[in-house]
Amino acid sequence: QVQLVESGGGSVQAGGSLRLSCAASGRTFSNYILTWFRQAPGKEQEFVAGISSDETTNYADSVTGRFTISRDNVKNTVYLQMSSLKPEDTAVYFCAARLPHYPGDYYFPSGYRYWGQGAQVTVSS
Repeated sequence: QVQLVESGGGSVQAGGSLRLSCAASGRTFSNYILTWFRQAPGKEQEFVAGISSDETTNYADSVTGRFTISRDNVKNTVYLQMSSLKPEDTAVYFCAARLPHYPGDYYFPSGYRYWGQGAQVTVSS
């Protein structure tokens, strides 16, 4: 069992930066694929960024070059550093975790077993 708790959300003006953190409980954290999804009002959840156990990273086209995902396996924490924020980045951001063999697509919410409660990010113009 893994429990995920996000922190670091808030409000910022366009062009600003925020860092989200997601602390995980449970053993074998280093084995998990860790991913950030987001959900804007009236829209479905969408993939933002993911990091594998070997620290391979993937990003949505909309955030490439602006967001950076990283993990600290000693602190059992995954981070999302967000820079050059835009109003369209406004959403609730969720961290999610899965083991590599878990069924389902890496890029879709159905492919993840464990979820955090979400952190609101609001970017004003």
